[in-house]
Amino acid sequence: MKSIETIATVTRDAKITVQLPLDIAEGEHQVVIVIDEKVLIEETEKKKKKAPLKFSAYPVGLVSESLTFRREDLYAND
Repeated sequence: MKSIETIATVTRDAKITVQLPLDIAEGEHQVVIVIDEKVLIEETEKKKKKAPLKFSAYPVGLVSESLTFRREDLYAND
């Protein structure tokens, strides 16, 4: 017997979708479902309100003027 705590999605037609660990064997299993009546809207709202990450760009230039990294130079057969 395994106890799995995860988040399930309930659709309007009262169907449930759950992601299970990969080590659960394929086939029919007896399950017990406990529904916490508090809907997790707060979590989805928090995710939407997060500000996008800002990354600074640093101009580094070329390592060496002699290196061009052209396709012809990278795959040249000598």
